Amino acid sequence: MIMNWLQKMMYGRYGTDQLNIALLIFSMLLTLVIQLIGIPWLSLLPLCLLIICFVRMFSRNIPRRYQENNQFLKLWNPVKSWFSLQRRKWKDRKTHRYYKCPKCSRILRVPKGKGKICITCPGCRTEIIRKT
Repeated sequence: MIMNWLQKMMYGRYGTDQLNIALLIFSMLLTLVIQLIGIPWLSLLPLCLLIICFVRMFSRNIPRRYQENNQFLKLWNPVKSWFSLQRRKWKDRKTHRYYKCPKCSRILRVPKGKGKICITCPGCRTEIIRKT
């Protein structure tokens, strides 16, 4: 019964997306930091972020919210990719080395302990000689 009411209310509304989740997480982290700092009037900032999150969630202007999310993802995806690469590098630090192709800037992963080898970039076919 409650679910039917919620479904009817949310029909035609935007709902949640990656930007809303990021706003929610940032708001929670900001709340924690403000509590540690101890400046009470700054607690309005996370509240504003939560209000923006809910306004976006209940909005009926779906194309505009979709466009906002795409703009956010254009900024977020490079950051996410960088952190993912750093995590992969850390995980493979004992078995592999990572090099950047000088021509196309592609990241190349090669096994460690092979001495001087010729690395061929699969994207642009540039050959690089490096010590692994």
